[in-house]
Amino acid sequence: MDWEALRARIKADFDAKNNTREEVLRLCRSLVQTSSYVIRAVHRGEKEEAAGLLEQAASLSAGIAHMTADHPEVYTAGFVHDAQKEYAEARITYALINQEDIPTPEELGVEYPAYLNGLGEAVGELRRAILDLIREGHLDRSDELLSYMDDIYYLLVSFDYPDAITGNLRRTTDMARGIIERTRGDLTTAIRQSKLRQAISDLEARLEGNADPAGGR
Repeated sequence: MDWEALRARIKADFDAKNNTREEVLRLCRSLVQTSSYVIRAVHRGEKEEAAGLLEQAASLSAGIAHMTADHPEVYTAGFVHDAQKEYAEARITYALINQEDIPTPEELGVEYPAYLNGLGEAVGELRRAILDLIREGHLDRSDELLSYMDDIYYLLVSFDYPDAITGNLRRTTDMARGIIERTRGDLTTAIRQSKLRQAISDLEARLEGNADPAGGR
């Protein structure tokens, strides 16, 4: 046995894996950060800024996939899943709020568990958008976004598999359900208040219309 040759081969392999891991970890951090910037820009109504950041995020995600092509043990590490999940959440949030088609996992180049968990976390961003719309009085659009939240939930709840396969999707689904119910309550209250205000306004208008211009004589 040539111990030194064996040691050199193993060391070279470990060095390559470790170098890849460190670089991928750096890219994953950048992808998570960029994805958060996308969501912030979306909520601020900065569509062009968000679109530019999404291009950066797409490039980072593609770089991660390329670098890990020969290192599946790095690709399947938890930090890659987390980064893909944040990227999926950002792309889905951007699409829904800007009334665009929701991208598929294949279009995003992310794994199914990361995509589904990203969908689930997008529910929280939709709630934030709905609360902003309620304050602005855009109740119809709020109701439309709520319907998307329902669609997402019914998709997530249909996957009854172990957490090891779905990436802890059950926890994300439970979280989404709670967010949806709170949002439904907030929107229902806002709609009722809007109808009440409109009824009062209509009544006041009728009363004013029936008033005697001569002072009631």
